[in-house]
Amino acid sequence: MATESSESPPDAPDPTKKSRAGRNLPAALAVGFSLGISIIVILMFVPKIWYGLVAVSFAVATWEVFKRLRDGGYQIAFWPLLVGGQAIIWAGWPWGTTGILTAFAGTVLVLMVWMLLANGIHRAPENYLHNLATSVFVLAWLPLLAAFGAHLVVQDQGAARVATLMVVVVCSDVGGYAFGVLFGKHPMVPAISPKKSWEGFVGSLVVGTSGAVGCVVFLLDTHWWIGMILGPVLVVCATLGDLVESQVKRDLGIKDMGTLLPGHGGIMDRLDSLLPSAFIVWAVLTALL
Repeated sequence: MATESSESPPDAPDPTKKSRAGRNLPAALAVGFSLGISIIVILMFVPKIWYGLVAVSFAVATWEVFKRLRDGGYQIAFWPLLVGGQAIIWAGWPWGTTGILTAFAGTVLVLMVWMLLANGIHRAPENYLHNLATSVFVLAWLPLLAAFGAHLVVQDQGAARVATLMVVVVCSDVGGYAFGVLFGKHPMVPAISPKKSWEGFVGSLVVGTSGAVGCVVFLLDTHWWIGMILGPVLVVCATLGDLVESQVKRDLGIKDMGTLLPGHGGIMDRLDSLLPSAFIVWAVLTALL
């Protein structure tokens, strides 16, 4: 969510410098546009590939988070997280939420045993609860929430549901960025993310809710008031999801989780607000459609 407060622009703009949001804006726009076009093409012609796209993205994101946590002194179980995470995502296709939650619970059990015996049977594990809790957190944060976003595509009007997720998140980000840069003066949570402003949050609510109403009316062909519920709930959860990643990065003393996407950081840096948003879109649309 881009709800940054404004800063004074430099006297002589330099296209190679970062924007007031702290990013290389031309590179960020180019990458974002390319990703958006790719997703649109997939949803229009081969929507089921969405499952594979989500699975690959979160395999990369798991690697990014693992490396950053390892560098920060955390010992988490990479292979159970990677394999179990893929199982959680793919289990939703044939078995729905039952498959997702079963795979999640099974992976937690594997993590418990894996980390218990990580040093062999003759040496007790170190910081067992600390490292196990971190591993379970990563499992819930990444593949569990992602699985609900992937599962959208196999529901009725699946491509339209995924498009709704992407459009509303983009609208929320654009509204937050524009209002934050133009009007942002009051930080939301300065101890966690100093550049996020209440003005930016209002922009996210206005533009995000407008996008949600438009999507449910024109893409899903249903009642406008569903968008009035979906929009604000998604914006609030997306903002909180972004703050969660901000605090994780603050704990680790880093700016980005990776460097794969120019102007955006890593894959995980683009998924922070999408993760809770994916679950919210699944939950609201499943309940109300």
